[in-house]
Amino acid sequence: MPAAERPPRFAVLIDADNTSPQIAAGLFEEIAKFGEASVRRIYGDFSGPHLKHWADILQRHAIDPYQQFAYTKGKNASDIALVIDAMDLLHSGRFDGFCLVSSDSDFTRLASRLREQGADVYGFGAQKTPESFRQACRRFIYTENLMLASVSADHAPQPKTLEPPSAAVPLLSKAISQIESEDGWVMLGPVGQHISNLLSDFDVRTYGCSKLSELVQKTGAFDIEKRAGGPIRIRAKPARSGGKPRPAGK
Repeated sequence: MPAAERPPRFAVLIDADNTSPQIAAGLFEEIAKFGEASVRRIYGDFSGPHLKHWADILQRHAIDPYQQFAYTKGKNASDIALVIDAMDLLHSGRFDGFCLVSSDSDFTRLASRLREQGADVYGFGAQKTPESFRQACRRFIYTENLMLASVSADHAPQPKTLEPPSAAVPLLSKAISQIESEDGWVMLGPVGQHISNLLSDFDVRTYGCSKLSELVQKTGAFDIEKRAGGPIRIRAKPARSGGKPRPAGK
């Protein structure tokens, strides 16, 4: 394959202490959407029972374990090892970006530093991940969404979504208002791009949808127009005048 056609190469660095092994399958399926997981490393103390479930699936996903013994209680040697390796891999010049898998805000500065050097950074962590780390990444994917996808693929009962569609209305409205338009109608594509620029962790799956158009429709707060063979346009529904007509003479 010519070099120009090769997908972007990513180094996937997993903090085992702050990541569930249940996300492994969904994690690499997600990464495959935007690049190749060329390096797959996981950091933790695998000598104890705490990470046994990770040890059981490493071979299945070709993840290389990097053993870090907990010599001192309360000191996380795994975090330091991950950061050192990330900088070594960055300066090797072999990678287009990094996937940092953790819910730990300690990696905020690492994500920022990698991006300063021109590398793309995709973060993966639980919804509880501090905002500082989420926004330091180019894009941040909630691991709960990866697990929801795995459950759906197994034809299990549909799990609860992280947020109701109505929770996305303020964000969609803000994006529409910030896109220049003469009549209030805007193309759906630029709306999605604008939201991604505003919030790195925006994901339609968080609201139980597979596409942005589906989310817009489920909110019930926007008019949708789709012409044959053309792009989808949306606008905020005109506000209705509230209240009953005032009786005459009062």
